[in-house]
Amino acid sequence: MSWRASVLTLFPDMFPGSLGQSLAGRALEAGIWSLDVTNIRDFAQDRHRTVDDTPFGGGAGMVLRPDIVDAAVSHVADGRPVVCLTPRGRRFTQADARRFASGPGVILLCGRYEGIDQRVIDSRGMDEISIGDYVLSGGELAALVLLDSIVRLLPGVMGAAESAVDESFSDGLLEYPHYTRPAEWQGRRVPDVLLSGHHGAVAAWRLAESKTITRERRPDLWASAGAPQ
Repeated sequence: MSWRASVLTLFPDMFPGSLGQSLAGRALEAGIWSLDVTNIRDFAQDRHRTVDDTPFGGGAGMVLRPDIVDAAVSHVADGRPVVCLTPRGRRFTQADARRFASGPGVILLCGRYEGIDQRVIDSRGMDEISIGDYVLSGGELAALVLLDSIVRLLPGVMGAAESAVDESFSDGLLEYPHYTRPAEWQGRRVPDVLLSGHHGAVAAWRLAESKTITRERRPDLWASAGAPQ
């Protein structure tokens, strides 16, 4: 059985989007994973297909109703984890991508407007996730980001399994820089160690570069790794 992704959204035409291209697209065609998209509005109960209402306590915007969202989730629920994509969620990490890739699939709920009634999030035990410290118009782009990061880790998607081993965040560090031919370009030479053929020296150089880049660019990662400042 292939890895299954289900997306709940008010804008189903946004999918598969970029997921229909490149590695993810080829894997989708090959049946390594599957994608089904559900329009939340299909579960509205009136002729106007209303899915939201004004927030209790006042305030601007509208909130997606818990009964409508719950009916949409019930339509696809089968034991897979349910993720609510929201800027108030915890930050998505590479560890999350690996965890989801190792399971049977995931259900992604895309928020819109001012958000989703918290009661349905709590009752379903949803994992509230954010892809960064900024606000998007909805959860659809975040869902595409999550799925791209997860699908590429599925067996058979990347041409070489070891491609994911040395990537940024795989060991808590950012990835080292890469170089290819020509060995000299516009007066800039490839580091001599990479031309030495000494695998141990190359590995040591790459690790040192990863540490330096992580310390300079992402001190938060450097600190969380327990590395000295």
